[in-house]
Amino acid sequence: MLAMTEDMTNGRTDGVTGGTADGVTGGTADGMTGGRTDGAPGSVPDGTTGGVAEGTTGATADDAARSRTGGAGASCDAGCAGKKAGRPRADAVRNRERIIDAAREMAAEHGAEVSIDEVARRAGVGNATVYRHFHDRPALIREAIRSVMDRTAERAEEALTLSGPFDALCVFAHGAVEDRAGAMCGMLSANADEAEREHPDLRAARTRLEAGVETLLDRAREAGELRPDVGAGDLMFVLSQLARPLPGCTAALNDRYVHRHLQLFLEGLRAPARSPLPGSAATLEALRTP
Repeated sequence: MLAMTEDMTNGRTDGVTGGTADGVTGGTADGMTGGRTDGAPGSVPDGTTGGVAEGTTGATADDAARSRTGGAGASCDAGCAGKKAGRPRADAVRNRERIIDAAREMAAEHGAEVSIDEVARRAGVGNATVYRHFHDRPALIREAIRSVMDRTAERAEEALTLSGPFDALCVFAHGAVEDRAGAMCGMLSANADEAEREHPDLRAARTRLEAGVETLLDRAREAGELRPDVGAGDLMFVLSQLARPLPGCTAALNDRYVHRHLQLFLEGLRAPARSPLPGSAATLEALRTP
């Protein structure tokens, strides 16, 4: 009994309610170390192992007691482990969304070289929260680009359900500038790092988006509503230009005029064309070719 009491005492951190002994499983998310959010019951000092990462459910005092006596190890199966893992907390999900939104906005305004500090400040979270979700800046920017492309692809797919091929194209284009899709997709151009540009997640999202845009244009062209000398690259190039504020122009000022100027451009796409365009239609592949 004395030995058990000593073991139990050594397994806790002084002053921490509900701390667990070293080796207790279920207390952390897979592969993650570090303390829980300050103030959470059962938290351990920052930087110690066995803490609970943001968004995971830690072991309870009863779990810890069972582990110390060997009961949990003897009876718990894979189903029990699954229950202990739990789901991400709602506040962790919200933080992740806020971080991605902030990274998307700042990358569209300033390019991919935005810092973690700047993103964290705009998202209203600490740097540690950003790093809990994204291990480095490239991973964060990649996720911001992927999320925008997925959202914009969904807009294209929804627009395809609308009647009126040219009107559907306009609905898509105005939604895309709201998402700043052109500015984000521009980061996958010829100037982007090839390994990053060809990351499987980004490649899949890009393929989905390009298929939706091409289908929208083909449908409007076949209906005789879109001039024949326009390609998907022409549309996305202009969306990219309109999504970024001009030098010395604030994002708010840009947003005030972006839809007006976009509609001026879209009207120029209508068939019949008043005059031929110089050069050839731009393809999406051409935008990625040096």
